Amino acid sequence: MREYHLDLNNPEFVYDPYPLLAELRDTLPVFFDPVWDKVFFTRYEDIAALLRDRRLGRSILHVLSRDELGWPPPNPLTKDFDRFQDDHMLDNEPPKHPRLRSLMVKAFTSSRVDGLRAKIQEVVDELIDRVLDRGRMDLLKDFAEPIPVAVIAELLGVPEGDRHLLRPWSAKIVKLYELGYTDEQAKAANQAVVDFSAYLKDLARQRQKQPRDDLISALVRVEEQGQVLTMEELVANCILLLNAGHEATVNGTTLGMLSLHHNPDQMALAREAAQQNDLEFFKMATEELLRYDTPLPMFERWVLQDFDFSGVHLQRGMEVGLLYASGNRDPRRFADPDRLDLTRKDNPHLTFGLGIHYCIGAPLARIELQTSFATLLRRLPDIRVAREPVEYTGGFVIRGHEAMPVEF
Repeated sequence: MREYHLDLNNPEFVYDPYPLLAELRDTLPVFFDPVWDKVFFTRYEDIAALLRDRRLGRSILHVLSRDELGWPPPNPLTKDFDRFQDDHMLDNEPPKHPRLRSLMVKAFTSSRVDGLRAKIQEVVDELIDRVLDRGRMDLLKDFAEPIPVAVIAELLGVPEGDRHLLRPWSAKIVKLYELGYTDEQAKAANQAVVDFSAYLKDLARQRQKQPRDDLISALVRVEEQGQVLTMEELVANCILLLNAGHEATVNGTTLGMLSLHHNPDQMALAREAAQQNDLEFFKMATEELLRYDTPLPMFERWVLQDFDFSGVHLQRGMEVGLLYASGNRDPRRFADPDRLDLTRKDNPHLTFGLGIHYCIGAPLARIELQTSFATLLRRLPDIRVAREPVEYTGGFVIRGHEAMPVEF
């Protein structure tokens, strides 16, 4: 296997990763990066197959010990964060994963998500009302960031007066999902897990005594074949819902707006659909925006057993990097992939994953994004990005913006 170092945190790559990813798809579809100690895959077909392959997993310590992997002892700075990781469904494999997921799905129902449509529309309209007379706003802080926090808070049953706490906790926790972080970020993330967990445990105990029509009340009561969630599992999966839902929706909103700004013909198409209140168009358009510029461009998996794949030998204990952003622009799967086409019909993008770890919050993220784009372009038809280049946060794994000034 050939070696190549992909500098994921290079600002030029983060700003526009697609030319280099296209080159790698053609010349190095699979490569080993000795700096990150990972095998990277760049083509759609490989990524889709590996996401469904049970010989890979989100965790490895149920198969090999830290000593066998050659890992150092656990970082004491992240002991609470590590415990949180052990208790949510994203970083677990069978038999724990299907138990957690089935219990969560039983409470996090499609009807519960569908019931949030009116609330999402209310939140979106209220945020636009606040800035309507100003003629400008920061799309990130004034619009994109508050939406998923308000919606997840409503879903969980977090009281209005406490909702300002959630976004700062989430922002600190997700820093540890980047490749490379400082001790200060590790301490801040660990403390955020402690504080967030304590808050949710207190809320869950209140709901045990006085249930309401919210997700935490449902999770407290949920049971399947004698299985229930422990308090730690309930809390960890509620935090996961906020973290994962927040990043996909926030980054999807700003990246999507920038994509429309850079493609005036598609922006005109979307404006026309918004004026006609064509919600079916925005369902299709949202999928294309999520494909065209992927808000969570890479996920990792551990190799759980030795096997050969795509001409390379994958050894148990290796880690693979699946470059969703590259797969979503692969011309072997998508016609004219570097063109934004809001009417694209054949669009099985990788953005929410595949297989047993397919994003449980995808339906909610889709409704939030569809409502956001349709309402923005209906109520603010002249909206445009006010200043470029738009600054990115610095990391590729969670690729978002520092700010996005817009005018209308």
